[in-house]
Amino acid sequence: MDEYLAALPEDQRVAMQRLREQVRALVPDAVETIFYGMPTLRLDGQAVFHFAAWKEHCRVYGATREFLDAHADELKGYGRTDKGSIHFTPERPLPAAVVEDLVRGLVARASRRRPPTRSAASRSRPRRTTPP
Repeated sequence: MDEYLAALPEDQRVAMQRLREQVRALVPDAVETIFYGMPTLRLDGQAVFHFAAWKEHCRVYGATREFLDAHADELKGYGRTDKGSIHFTPERPLPAAVVEDLVRGLVARASRRRPPTRSAASRSRPRRTTPP
């Protein structure tokens, strides 16, 4: 992720580093990686938060329709897509409260998707690989 940020123009690098630090403070156990060419934070193996810099703006990904509707007033004037990305610029970063709500919602959604772990007893039994 450091290489990705280092390659950005200074204004975007500063904005994206600020966003990175904010999200890392909210999810300190997350692992930083690059996924689909974008900086991504993974939690328990799941991609939780993506962000990227584009020529004219920066984006965060993962906003649901419900999230966008709930934060419509705070997001007035920010670009967005139907696929859940929110656009911002270094001159007009996203409000910290919006980022916090988005990240907390994404973490909660990821925890609901997390497959249940096998109990110690079931791990000690071999799995059936062929039908009886």
